[in-house]
Amino acid sequence: MDVLSVIALFALITAQCARASPPNFVLLFADDLGYGDLGCFGHPSSRTPNLDRLAAHGLLLPTSTSRVPAALLTGRYQTRSGIYPGVLYPGSKGGLPLNETTVAEVLKSKGYATAIMGKWHLGVGLNGTCLPTRQGFDSYLGIPYSHDQVIMFS
Repeated sequence: MDVLSVIALFALITAQCARASPPNFVLLFADDLGYGDLGCFGHPSSRTPNLDRLAAHGLLLPTSTSRVPAALLTGRYQTRSGIYPGVLYPGSKGGLPLNETTVAEVLKSKGYATAIMGKWHLGVGLNGTCLPTRQGFDSYLGIPYSHDQVIMFS
């Protein structure tokens, strides 16, 4: 192959890569899931075929841990975000401050569509101002607190 052919091939590959859309990805966090609870991590009797299939074609982070949702979404200790002791409950006031940059906001700025499903646990705020759709998520299907928590009135 001559030099001009190599340059033309490189230009074609570069142009194709520039047009390629960013990869899709799904980030799963599970509350109270132990390291060995999934088949992909070697559990002898738990059958988790769909998660095992995702794991076989994805990236596993078996030693990653995070104490609270604020840290997962912002990459900062929750107390720096004003979330203490770590999660907000039905009687809590406020929520994750809107000036905190979440991973959803960063991804959205790169052209990604974002969604969150499940437990939010970072507060509702006045008239829903602290819910996920105000923190960079396009859609939200879930509950703001654990399913066993209710608002207690005195």
